[in-house]
Amino acid sequence: MTVSGVEDVWRQESAHVLGALLRVHPDLPDCEDAAQEALIAASRQWACDGLPADPRAWLIRVAHRRLIDQLRSDSARTRREVADGIARRLDEPDPSAPEIGSAYDDTLRLMMMCAHPTLRRPSQVAITLRCVGGLTTAEIAAAYLVPEATMGQRLSRARATLKNEEFCSPAPDELPERIACVLDVCHLIFNEGHTRTSGPELQGVELTEEAIRLTRMVHGILPEHDEATGLLALMLLTQARSRGRVDHLGDLIPLEDQDRSQWDRALIDEGVRLLETVLPEGPVGRYQLQAAIAAVHAEAESYEATDWLQINLLYGMLAQVAPSPAVTLNRAVAVAMSLGPDHGIEIVRDLLEHPAMQRHHRAHAVLAHLLEQSGDLTTAREHYLLAARLTRSVPEQRYLNRRVEALDRE
Repeated sequence: MTVSGVEDVWRQESAHVLGALLRVHPDLPDCEDAAQEALIAASRQWACDGLPADPRAWLIRVAHRRLIDQLRSDSARTRREVADGIARRLDEPDPSAPEIGSAYDDTLRLMMMCAHPTLRRPSQVAITLRCVGGLTTAEIAAAYLVPEATMGQRLSRARATLKNEEFCSPAPDELPERIACVLDVCHLIFNEGHTRTSGPELQGVELTEEAIRLTRMVHGILPEHDEATGLLALMLLTQARSRGRVDHLGDLIPLEDQDRSQWDRALIDEGVRLLETVLPEGPVGRYQLQAAIAAVHAEAESYEATDWLQINLLYGMLAQVAPSPAVTLNRAVAVAMSLGPDHGIEIVRDLLEHPAMQRHHRAHAVLAHLLEQSGDLTTAREHYLLAARLTRSVPEQRYLNRRVEALDRE
């Protein structure tokens, strides 16, 4: 079995493995180490013997053994006693083992457990993305607009904080915060799948589908949760455009050039229905607002028919509810489309004063596009080239370099 084949299996099963370990030993760093050792063992043995009949059971069994060996090797008597207790629980599962509820699958249960109250929200989300979502440190860093080394340090600090903390079902008063963390994790997993941070493919279908599956589950359990409904609507309305975003070679097709007949009308209709049920209900959150923006795009008959003034207004509301550099950048596009490129250029230039945005390829790509619209082709070319150097996505690099070639022909 190839290394990529093992990685595919691990992506599907890692949450189940880690969740099984946490049920018998509620210490995340210990369980994570044991799970990684099981992955290393799988990459070696499966290459020779092939994929076992039940990969999940194989991984859990090996990880359990590694966990017990790891704890027994500790010199402290109490740790040896813990290891002996784990071994007994594997043979006779404890009916009182931590559970969140029968409606949750292993992945969602583990996400709830990783949203540990000893951590601040950004660290909760980051450690969950790493342990459960399977995102790399570089991908998480890109989501937070920080250098990879900085995110690596944050994850290390989070693991150290969680050392010896107990992982169990959240208390009732902890549920709102933990659900909010789970929604943030699902959103960032979806975003990474919608546009991969690096590599040869623009989209990661397995990530977007898993994010939608988990969000559907949260929505099914909590149908009255406005932001869970808003996030599900956002994902469906965004995913509906996926077939139109790439050509037969896998290259990026910008929104204005997409064939809208390829958009999934069933997903659009479902997303709009969800949005219509939640918007009149009460306070509007960031996921509902983002879903409303996605709905304006999805329901426009053409790029030219898009109601950019409405999108501009919605981004202004979003900036009040959940301000961020990404929101400002997206609003710059809406401002440019509704009021003229010079207005958008001014916003992006101000945004590029932020050190993190200076490293962000999309900020330079947006500025280049707006400069091209305004007629400043020389400066637009410079920013297209800079954006192409900054991104690690091969399809985005090809698209940006094609924009440079088009300018050179003019």
